[in-house]
Amino acid sequence: MLLSLRLRDFVIVDAAEFDLGNGFTVFSGETGAGKSILIDALQLALGGRADAGYVREGAARADICAEFATDAAIDEWLAEHALSGDGAMLQMRRVIEADGRSRALINAMPATAALQRELGERLVDIHGQHEAQSLMRGNGQRERLDACGALQDLAAATAAAHASWQAAAAQLAAAESLERGALLEREHLAWQVDELAALAMEPGEWDELNDEQRRLAHAAALIEGAQGAVAMLADGDQPLGSTLAQLVQRLRALSEYDPRLGAALEMLETAAINIDEAVSELGSYAERIDLDPQRLDEIERRIGAIFAAARKFRLAPEAIPAELATLSDRLEQLTAAQDLAALRARELATRDEHRARCADLSARRRAAAAELASAVTAQLTTLGMAGGRLEVLLEEVEPGPNGAERVEFRIAAHAGASPRALAKIASGGELSRIGLAIAVISAQANPVPTLIFDEADAGVGGAVAEVIGTLMRRLGAERQVLSVTHLPQVAAQANQHFLVTKEETGGRAHCTVTALERQQRVEEIARMLGGVEITATTRAHARELLAG
Repeated sequence: MLLSLRLRDFVIVDAAEFDLGNGFTVFSGETGAGKSILIDALQLALGGRADAGYVREGAARADICAEFATDAAIDEWLAEHALSGDGAMLQMRRVIEADGRSRALINAMPATAALQRELGERLVDIHGQHEAQSLMRGNGQRERLDACGALQDLAAATAAAHASWQAAAAQLAAAESLERGALLEREHLAWQVDELAALAMEPGEWDELNDEQRRLAHAAALIEGAQGAVAMLADGDQPLGSTLAQLVQRLRALSEYDPRLGAALEMLETAAINIDEAVSELGSYAERIDLDPQRLDEIERRIGAIFAAARKFRLAPEAIPAELATLSDRLEQLTAAQDLAALRARELATRDEHRARCADLSARRRAAAAELASAVTAQLTTLGMAGGRLEVLLEEVEPGPNGAERVEFRIAAHAGASPRALAKIASGGELSRIGLAIAVISAQANPVPTLIFDEADAGVGGAVAEVIGTLMRRLGAERQVLSVTHLPQVAAQANQHFLVTKEETGGRAHCTVTALERQQRVEEIARMLGGVEITATTRAHARELLAG
């Protein structure tokens, strides 16, 4: 349940903080005092859409923080999303900057507004003051039926199945319309892939072929050069190796007389060793070089074939393997995309899935419609519409995103009257009572711990208002109920009462929220009963209401 709400620089609220308890709590105050602002603030903390208009004029940012008690299900959800707090309390916070940017935090950890909304739906169920008006719309009636029957998840799954079906149907239609063009493209791609695949060129092969071709084409020159170098170093009339060896021997003898020749001698000895190793390497190289005209002819033919293919496809020769891979992938994708049989099978499967969802939703809506009609009819009697009854008509329509039926609420306002469409028969007061009855039944179907009614009792009064207050208090015995109300009969039934006031100082409006004690409640309920002038009679009436 909601434990506390803290606001800072929110619309006309400089700073406000109040704690909430179990049971039934009301917020009252003059029209325009800012009662519904508190509901707006809570909705923002629960992931509502934020904008700069919520920041108090002249302030840098607005800050809203709501704290909730948790239960095992909420703790499990928090753990799954790595948002667990330190104890059995959950903190949801929203900070809105003056430029409209906002930050969402759950247990002081950054979160998305979408995550806040998902969590908020598990914590709070809000019924707004315009909910009755939404019943005048067909989709509003369908949504209320689904809410009362706890069918929102199935309805969402039906809409998702319809979207999948439509996407599959669109893909099939596009494939069929482009079938001829795609066929030509596939044929062209297949020819290109066949041509390049027949070449069987490996990555890196072009460079390897050119290196080998250069070696084979210049094999004679390479052998002659290696052998000539060996002759100059070791086998000629005056081989460089022998000359260097003699020089080393002479300097070694001279170094006995002057050690300063040692450095030069060491370098020449190293050179002599390197010449010996070079002679050995050149000899081995000359033996390995192969004069193979047949292999050279093969390589030159292979190079010619690759070069011809590269020219045909306007590619660099070394790019052929990558181009083959690209064309093969494109051909595979196009073949899969243009597999009309597979696309038709997918379209049929998604259509059948949608229709199965519709059938399930229709069956459960019929059961929910009967239950809702019976429950609202019973509730209308307690709300001053004795003999009134609600009928929920389900008219079969072509299956769509919202199912396979149109939902229409029909009301008989009194005994003996024939049910007629809600929009044609209900007066403002009757519509408010019907909306409230549906809201209460919807709330009972939703297991969230906190229910909020934002002036959902507008348009009624007298004995009916007292019944509404009793109903709210009864709901409060099962879970936390918060209500913004103008009705003294409702406010008197509350376990906790807050007064919302607005004052102007320095040309600026300020909203304050005050928890009322017993005598203060008498004064506020007297004001709600008697208006501007509060008399002893209205105070007595207020005490009577509180005592009841």
